[in-house]
Amino acid sequence: MRQAARLLFGRGARLRWVHLILGGALAMPYVLVGTVIIGPATGSTDVFGSFPLQLASFGVGLPIAAVTSLFPLTRPLEAAAVRWLCGVDADRLAFGPARTRGEKRRTAAWFTLHLGFGGIIAGMSLAVPPFAAVLVLLPLFAGLGGTRLGLPEVLDHAWALALAPVAGAATLVALAGCAAGCGALLARWAPELLGPSPEGRLAAAEARAADLAVRNRLARELHDSVGHALSAVTLQASAARRVLDSDPEFVREALAAIEDTTRRTVGELDAVLGVLREGDGPGTAPAPTLAGDLDGLLSRTRASGTRVTATIDADPEALPPLLSREAYRIVQEGLSNALRHVGHRVAVDVRIAVAGGQLEIIVENPVTGPAPSRPGGGHGLRGIADRARLLGGTSTAGPTTAQTWRLHVHLPMKGPV
Repeated sequence: MRQAARLLFGRGARLRWVHLILGGALAMPYVLVGTVIIGPATGSTDVFGSFPLQLASFGVGLPIAAVTSLFPLTRPLEAAAVRWLCGVDADRLAFGPARTRGEKRRTAAWFTLHLGFGGIIAGMSLAVPPFAAVLVLLPLFAGLGGTRLGLPEVLDHAWALALAPVAGAATLVALAGCAAGCGALLARWAPELLGPSPEGRLAAAEARAADLAVRNRLARELHDSVGHALSAVTLQASAARRVLDSDPEFVREALAAIEDTTRRTVGELDAVLGVLREGDGPGTAPAPTLAGDLDGLLSRTRASGTRVTATIDADPEALPPLLSREAYRIVQEGLSNALRHVGHRVAVDVRIAVAGGQLEIIVENPVTGPAPSRPGGGHGLRGIADRARLLGGTSTAGPTTAQTWRLHVHLPMKGPV
């Protein structure tokens, strides 16, 4: 019983009832146009005085409504109304104007159904409640008799008066049932008639995929640049604190490296955030590359006290810009992993070479113990794998038999861009 009451009179049913009443209100101008046509066609001067003529006017007005539904704003407005009043999820609806022939046909069918069902339910909502109220209150006026109230003579009988309130309540329930049924049908048909076409769904999926790709790229850039800077600055500050009294020269170098690291990172951060600001152009700082900042990256890492050995058997100036940029980020993340997991007391070996048409990057450091855990885990190795895969390359990372941890990346010199 409670479930049935919620279906007929719950919040969702009431909102769908409002949606139908709005459809009836939208149908009224078309009904008036229909009366202008039906009146002269039938020779009647009082169309509203005849229920069959009213229905005929309603039937003539609906095709006119279907034609006017081709206006661009019809589908966005109807979709918004369906979302808020019928409880249909927004991702199942299309909020742009109908452009293709199929979309226009579906929009016209929906508009006709909305106004058709809405006109019927709105008319019932105007006529049924007063009639039901008369039936419910009829026993109070039993002495007047049904005929004196303009009602059928059968209501003069006692049994009819006793059943009149029940009949009145039943008509109200029937009205609620009709409204709930029509509202449920419209909510069910809305995604098919107001939803995106297969082409629209494909375009939306492609747009979401492109947006996700941009977000992932920005996340990798932020992780690699900011994560490396924080790791390096933390170790530089820690090393400077330990030798603050005994080695002032090292402290000055560490502070200078911290200043340079933070300045460069702020520039990179501004460049990445510039992509997020709608309407902004690229950031003020270009993305770093092997050709532009490999030496600076190695020197800033060494400033923390980490012993970094670099073997460069490739000409960074000869690398394609995209390859040089991604390779720089891979080396940067490899150094960041070494700093985070083993600190500054071990040596890190970096090797960059070109062999067999591929750029080979190796970052290796000794394993001094179990890697410290990080809250939430890290995403550096996953980002490196993503960068390598997007360029058509491969990456591996893990411990070796020589008690070292090795990051090994191969990037084709002419991979997919």
